[in-house]
Amino acid sequence: MFEEMISRIAGRFTRVEPRRRARALLLGLLSDLPDRNCWTISEHAGDDTPGGIQHLLRKAVWDADEVRDDLRDYVTEHLGDTGAVLVVDETGDLKKGVHTVGVQRQYTGTAGRIENAQVAVYLTYATDTGHAFIDRALYLPKSWTADPGRRTDAGIPDDTAFATKPALATTMIGRALDAGVRAQWVAGDEVYGADPSLRKNLEKRGVGYVLAIGRDRRVSTPAGVLRADGVAARLPKHVWQRLSAGTGAKGHRYYDWAFADIDTDETDGHRWLLIRRHRTTGELAFYRCYAPEPVPLQVLVHVAGRRWTIEESFQTSKGLTGLDQHQVRRWTSWHRWTVMAMLAYAFLAVVASTERTPKPSTAGWISLTCNEIHHLFTTLISRPVLDAAHRIRRSTWRRRHQYRAQQAHYQRQSTHEP
Repeated sequence: MFEEMISRIAGRFTRVEPRRRARALLLGLLSDLPDRNCWTISEHAGDDTPGGIQHLLRKAVWDADEVRDDLRDYVTEHLGDTGAVLVVDETGDLKKGVHTVGVQRQYTGTAGRIENAQVAVYLTYATDTGHAFIDRALYLPKSWTADPGRRTDAGIPDDTAFATKPALATTMIGRALDAGVRAQWVAGDEVYGADPSLRKNLEKRGVGYVLAIGRDRRVSTPAGVLRADGVAARLPKHVWQRLSAGTGAKGHRYYDWAFADIDTDETDGHRWLLIRRHRTTGELAFYRCYAPEPVPLQVLVHVAGRRWTIEESFQTSKGLTGLDQHQVRRWTSWHRWTVMAMLAYAFLAVVASTERTPKPSTAGWISLTCNEIHHLFTTLISRPVLDAAHRIRRSTWRRRHQYRAQQAHYQRQSTHEP
């Protein structure tokens, strides 16, 4: 199955050298290295220096967007389209300094506060069989798009303009749908639920959505324009239903759910305010929903539950395939690293879905997970080069490289400081 995946992207590399480097990079991303970067992956592959992997990411001739298209086709073909939902969300990678493309002090959910970070928006394809990323877009703050010097240094294309996170999500969703991805629903958090342009775009396409919104967001109801939490307060007790938002490691995720009609003056489609209530704390969460045709509450709850798949994708891809461990600074290198890390994660998701036991309870064990597939793959297939002479050569190279870097720092300091 690994070789099948490699064969899908092999044609994107016209020369044999980058093709081999790409294969080595994927094996390194799927390895059990504690840190995955050009230095560690090149040593894992048996290279004397990291120059080959660095060249692949920065200067080699290949198009990361074409590989992204291959990734999308690979995921959709293997995971099917039963209950397909496109889930969008952003994640941040904490960074030091100011030279890495897109980095500035900004809020990131990874840290839960404002930090020096690089933020990107990802699109996940989630079905009853499994889920994996199919697209990504780097968020560039205005401090980057408005600075020609920084743009040039990072290699940002001239036609790249500032775009909000919902705008990036709209572009990725449209690209997937235009490519023939069959998905009837889109799910996302409050960042995307608050954007009317994203919602209108999906409505024009006839695609349903379940997008989270804040409790203070106002919606149009038959009783007038009310805050979301005001609508919840008016609902009678009998409309609440105990439903599962999906299964987890510890059982079903049960909540109390209710929904109310909103925007009833609109003539195209149907719109609801979906409300989730925690059964213990009573905490409320709210979602704007749309569908071209009427759907029952259970369907909206099912789509809302799909949103958690992207959080699992972030956690698994960062932990198992090094999505956030890149040490690249430029635009092209970032897009190439992320698409290869996404492809490595998609491989784990596809293998897990293919090898999943239909009725695991009768077999006496749970179905294969991405973590278990990764463990078996690293143990049986992705083995590092352990030759002692190779390890000594790499140690010598590292010390020489670090010496040259140290001397350069001292020289720069003596030149610029009295």
